[in-house]
Amino acid sequence: MLFDTHVHLNADQYKEDLEEVIKRSLEAGVVHQVVVGFDRPTITKAMELVEEYDFLYAAIGWHPVDAIDATEEDFEWIKELSKHPKVVAIGETGLDYYWDKSPKEIQQEVFRKQIRLAKELKLPIVIHNRDATEDIVTILKEENASEVGGIMHCFGGSVETAKECINMNFYISLGGPVTFKNAKKPKEVATEIPLENLLIETDCPYLTPHPFRGKRNEPSYVSLVAEEIARLKDIPVEEVQKRTFENACKVFQINK
Repeated sequence: MLFDTHVHLNADQYKEDLEEVIKRSLEAGVVHQVVVGFDRPTITKAMELVEEYDFLYAAIGWHPVDAIDATEEDFEWIKELSKHPKVVAIGETGLDYYWDKSPKEIQQEVFRKQIRLAKELKLPIVIHNRDATEDIVTILKEENASEVGGIMHCFGGSVETAKECINMNFYISLGGPVTFKNAKKPKEVATEIPLENLLIETDCPYLTPHPFRGKRNEPSYVSLVAEEIARLKDIPVEEVQKRTFENACKVFQINK
């Protein structure tokens, strides 16, 4: 049994063949998936998908790149939608200093608002981090995010940072990059961080694992992430599948 903790089946890349993609994921043993919405269109589509498929759940929030576009009405809307039983997390939210669309101060303000919302709703937080590790860790501490914890999505940081996040009640989620030959940090994290603190994801349609790198990603490929973690830890892949599945059900409060 596999749990893909971060998918974007609500993306335009699946408009033509969503049914086939979902069928392949089920055949690959992907029992649950969390569809992530991060703006008005993708949140709307995520909610439609979780209504249609019983094995899909939603995480909804506002992406840091688009923080400058977020309004109070958007936050109220997200808060209202989060009462739906299949909304299992707030996010993805966080900080992204690679793109310069939204000023850092606005990103940080929108990030803090979503942490507070998650605490109010008692939901975990899905964290997006690009070139902003120090500020993310600082804000998580200042906002006492450990009260609800969550997921460090597609983690690309160091083992030391991973341990710091684990101490704040966050799971470390690894995706396609752990399978890349030159991905030193993800491989170190996969090797050194205990299985009890790990999750797996695809972030599809992005970050496709080897040997399909460069092509569109899809949930069935999450098995390749599990296989690489098993190889790095020198343990049976079934152990990785079982433990990461249990971890995901725990953090998202889903009955297996």
